[in-house]
Amino acid sequence: GEAGKPRTVLLATEKAFAAEAVDKIDTVFKEANYTLVKLENYKEKSDLLAAVSAVDGIIIRSDIVDAAVLEKAEKLKICVRAGAGYDNIDLKACADKGVVAMNTPGQNANAVAELVFGMMLVSARNNFDGTSGFELTGRSIAFYGFGAVARAVGKLAAGFGMKLYAYDPYIPKDKIAEMGATPVDSVADLFKYQYVSLHVPLTPETKESINKSLLSQMPK
Repeated sequence: GEAGKPRTVLLATEKAFAAEAVDKIDTVFKEANYTLVKLENYKEKSDLLAAVSAVDGIIIRSDIVDAAVLEKAEKLKICVRAGAGYDNIDLKACADKGVVAMNTPGQNANAVAELVFGMMLVSARNNFDGTSGFELTGRSIAFYGFGAVARAVGKLAAGFGMKLYAYDPYIPKDKIAEMGATPVDSVADLFKYQYVSLHVPLTPETKESINKSLLSQMPK
């Protein structure tokens, strides 16, 4: 069988993971008799094309895996994105080549949520330029999509005393309410509030669903 055979996995990241995370990946792979090859902070696509030629698997972040990459990856069996969504992976080309494409939704939810909230705080305090800015307490934040990352942001916002609203056509309104947000009826309804946090993939349904008219309706 295939189980237990030595494998080579490429970690291809234009923006490298934290060193601690890479060390953990390497430890797990050594236990599985896998070899980890690292291509970190690369600048040219040609570097990626050269690196994939002899690997069995590839781990990426927002790096592009398209037909050109898959053509060079003669032995590739699996492509794993560390994150949610498949916007950067050519799923048809993967299917044509018999390559399994996977993602890891929710795994980096807390990290993304902290970044989102950190940016909100910096903005509210005028980039810490010495002026007073304003408090977030008592203000409202609305979520377009209420998945793992949005809920993690909501948890932080609730801790700051903010009011939460959410629109997600794939989650029943009673479930959204159970998770701490007031459901709204449409994308347009989100823009009645001071903050709108976007947590949706780019799909035919979501493309161009936000426009200048909606943004102009947000409270000053």
